[in-house]
Amino acid sequence: MIRMSEGNESFSADARWDLHCHTQFSDGTHTPTELVRQAKESGLQGVAITDHDTYAGWDEVAQASRRYRFPVIRGSEITAYDRRTSVHMLAYLYDPNNETVIDMFATTRQARLKRTRSMVESMAQDYPISWEAVLAQVGEGDRTTVGRPHIADALVHAGVYGNRSQAFAGICSSDSPYYIPTPSPSTHEVIRCVHAAGGVVVIAHAGAVARNPELLSDEQIETLISEGLDGLEIWHRDNSSEQRERLSQIAVKHGLIMTGGSDWHGKGKPNRLGENAASGIVASEIVNRGCIPLLP
Repeated sequence: MIRMSEGNESFSADARWDLHCHTQFSDGTHTPTELVRQAKESGLQGVAITDHDTYAGWDEVAQASRRYRFPVIRGSEITAYDRRTSVHMLAYLYDPNNETVIDMFATTRQARLKRTRSMVESMAQDYPISWEAVLAQVGEGDRTTVGRPHIADALVHAGVYGNRSQAFAGICSSDSPYYIPTPSPSTHEVIRCVHAAGGVVVIAHAGAVARNPELLSDEQIETLISEGLDGLEIWHRDNSSEQRERLSQIAVKHGLIMTGGSDWHGKGKPNRLGENAASGIVASEIVNRGCIPLLP
């Protein structure tokens, strides 16, 4: 367990941390080094790397953290399901050498790859897209978690859409006839797995109505709390004000960590690095609970 000194300004109430960011190791457009550089230049006091279903960017972000002398929390965003709801879970500061984590990510990434390729093969019957064109959009080769954003980028490159957002409003949407759900572990499995690896688990954008026709209910969230859920991401651009209030009440009632983040993807989304930031106090609570240290 890592305890922070009271005099550390990075963990003050006024400090700003972006706890939800993506790089080229999943569906972001910038490297982990660029994430750290831009986070420092933006005036943030710390940042978290949370690529989808992978920790492949951790080595590079560690080097960048030391180079820029900038605090980084290592994490991942894990795709899961709970009944009929797709759930994204932010896992922070877990042991990446834990066999349960290694197996979970390997299984999920392979399923993602198969699912994405099947979607592309279906789209190729009607649009100028190929699997080779999608792979050309992948920034870190086989270390990248491949998914719909890379399909969207290939469609933009082919001139079908003007940008990634338009593609996601079109044939890359979850309402598209080409859509295939992501094969995923359950939320209960994720909590067990991440806690077994000594990590911290937070549900991302649980109030994002546009992402899910059916949100997690209070009862579903409270079941996960009883299983050890550590926190809820309150401050996210996709959580409405009503949902922020609802989630805040649940978090306060059960003493959960209340986080915030931009869900930054570089040029892949309009989300601005540092928007909806969390305080240094929130970041310190995550660091105190995690089993691996803060960087640098």
